[in-house]
Amino acid sequence: MSEIDPAFIQPIEHRPKPFTIEAEGIPIIDLSSITSTNHYENERGDINNIGVLIAEIGNACEKWGFFQVINHGVPQEKLERLEVTGRKFFALPQEEKRKVGRGEANPIGYYDSEHTRNVKDWKHVFDFTAKDHSYIPVDPDDLKPKQLINCWPQSPPEFKEDAQEYARELEKLAFKLLELIALSLGLAADRLNGYFKDHASIVRLNYYPSCPSPQLVLGLNRHKDAGALTILAQDDVGGLQVRRKSDGEWVSVRPNPGAFIVNVGDIVQVWSNDKYESVEHRVMVNSEKERLSIPFFFYPAHYIMVKPLEETIDDENPPKYNEYNWGVYFATKRKNNFKKLPVENIQVAHFKIV
Repeated sequence: MSEIDPAFIQPIEHRPKPFTIEAEGIPIIDLSSITSTNHYENERGDINNIGVLIAEIGNACEKWGFFQVINHGVPQEKLERLEVTGRKFFALPQEEKRKVGRGEANPIGYYDSEHTRNVKDWKHVFDFTAKDHSYIPVDPDDLKPKQLINCWPQSPPEFKEDAQEYARELEKLAFKLLELIALSLGLAADRLNGYFKDHASIVRLNYYPSCPSPQLVLGLNRHKDAGALTILAQDDVGGLQVRRKSDGEWVSVRPNPGAFIVNVGDIVQVWSNDKYESVEHRVMVNSEKERLSIPFFFYPAHYIMVKPLEETIDDENPPKYNEYNWGVYFATKRKNNFKKLPVENIQVAHFKIV
């Protein structure tokens, strides 16, 4: 323990177990039937040909809160290029990385002191916006939307191009998944698209160094994702764990080459009025190997008011959440990224109607 800064030490009840349980039965969904087109109708005008796919998405969202997708249409070489570029960046001297450091004023760039649930995470990150001209409040004491400015490093020189190309591909995939989720809820395919007209989505490179005491710390503490969807690429090292809904046990998700992991976020949970649930997850670290993962956080426009969709409500199923503003929620929730707070940070459960 003497080798580990106490700020990283997890409370005993949240430390990783000395053994892991591998998750079984995680849905693996093949998107090949829709990745060649931007709509869900065939030449005869019906959608029966993707009925099975829609049912698979709905079942995965309801029973698991996450799933894996294959044949998703994102060129593998674009992911691989960003992975190589990311590793080059994280290998730079600390003073070089901090030249593009993020802060409380602009939450975009490099950071190595992030907190989750008031415990320091064993990781380094680099964040960038999926598109230019993204606006969102970043300070709960000043809720005027602020333009997020990407801070591109000088080295490696290909960083910006590789990052932007990857982000464009993930943006297309995110809209496809959003439409499938809408269809699985019995809505029109484009029912949710308008919320993302001015989306402020973020791509993150997570770098988890090897750790001398992996039994004491977590690369990323237990949490649920606040946005609509998260699309995660992970390398072959592994470390992602999810809390299984059936029994609350932490289970490990084995890396699946070429697949993305898709998490339902809090916003979809609220929109669906709890039909779909955001899944709690965390990341273990490794004593021998470093790990790299790249999540795409699909966030709606800052001005969107989040509440259960009217189509998910009836007399027998009244709204389960009070309405909240996404931009305000984002600004409030990120407070504990930079410092330990005396109380638990805001969670979507705080809007639950009791």
